Amino acid sequence: MAPENRILGVGLIGCGEVSQVVHIPTLGFLSDFFRIAYLCDVSENALEHAKGKVIGGVAKTTRDPNELCASSEVDVVFVVNSTEYHADHAILALQNNKHVLIEKPAAFNVRDLQRIKEAEKTSQGKVMIGYMRRYASAFQTAIKEIGGIDKILYARVRDIIGPNSAFVTQSGTFPKKFTDFRKEDSDDLKARNTESVGAGLTECGAETSDGNRLFWQLLGGLGSHDLSAMREALGMPEGVFGASVTMPFWNVLFKYPGFNVSYESGIDNVPRFDAHIEVYGSDKTVKIQYDTPYVKGLPITVHISENADGVYKETTLRTTYEDAYTQEMRELYDWVTADKPVKTTIEDSENDFKIFNMIMKAL
Repeated sequence: MAPENRILGVGLIGCGEVSQVVHIPTLGFLSDFFRIAYLCDVSENALEHAKGKVIGGVAKTTRDPNELCASSEVDVVFVVNSTEYHADHAILALQNNKHVLIEKPAAFNVRDLQRIKEAEKTSQGKVMIGYMRRYASAFQTAIKEIGGIDKILYARVRDIIGPNSAFVTQSGTFPKKFTDFRKEDSDDLKARNTESVGAGLTECGAETSDGNRLFWQLLGGLGSHDLSAMREALGMPEGVFGASVTMPFWNVLFKYPGFNVSYESGIDNVPRFDAHIEVYGSDKTVKIQYDTPYVKGLPITVHISENADGVYKETTLRTTYEDAYTQEMRELYDWVTADKPVKTTIEDSENDFKIFNMIMKAL
């Protein structure tokens, strides 16, 4: 059981695919630690569907995030709706002295990150960003193995995946999409997207063209997983030698002290998930391989190839079948109840925007 049997009340703002496939099931499995107390969404149908997925079906529902954030039943607010609303709803939660988990990306621009930071300073609550890949125990194992490389010669960051729907439909969670949105809600989302993405591009001196807008959102979505993990494994790059975007794929060559890192990513229609970081030394190569997080039980593995006294040696490490989201939730619980620091803070996420800036300038 949880320490002192304390169960945290969770309020989820956003009942779309990620909540249905990931957060509601994961929090349900961790019922000794969490209880979903409140759900919020602009779709009434999504609220009813998500409520039926909550263990016991006792969660309250609302269209008003103010009601959720003000509730005494909520200890932690999960901001898992459209990125355009992340800053406003995280700030609202902080103003109510709630702890906040924001799904990545925390925002589309640095201005909104700064707004969240300022709200956090005057709140009794704290902010954690949902970079779940970095909480996987296999990732920590890979970090230690990379630390055992005398000199890094080269590294590769790769994330090429098929359509998300292929994995979601096989998740066993039977999510549903709804379209019962009010026109004013749809219009507001569109306007916010135009403004917030445009602000991010303007901050780094890039044109607000349709192509740049799409790429910026892909960097914030898929790319932030890879670049955040790259930062922790290898540190911040010194710069970018070059970058190329040929939608729906892109390539970047990062400059590090004494070595380069090739980053390649894209989305196609082949139903496979190939996300890994591979680091090459003179006598040892370390690779961490991720599978889709939407199907529970698929292991994250570490693969080591090395020269062992002239003999080629391969080692595969599977630290656990427990998925990265579950491990992230365990960290969140200790963060709230035992004041254990977390690494994925707002300050940490600002470094992603520094890298996005490098990439856009290289383009």
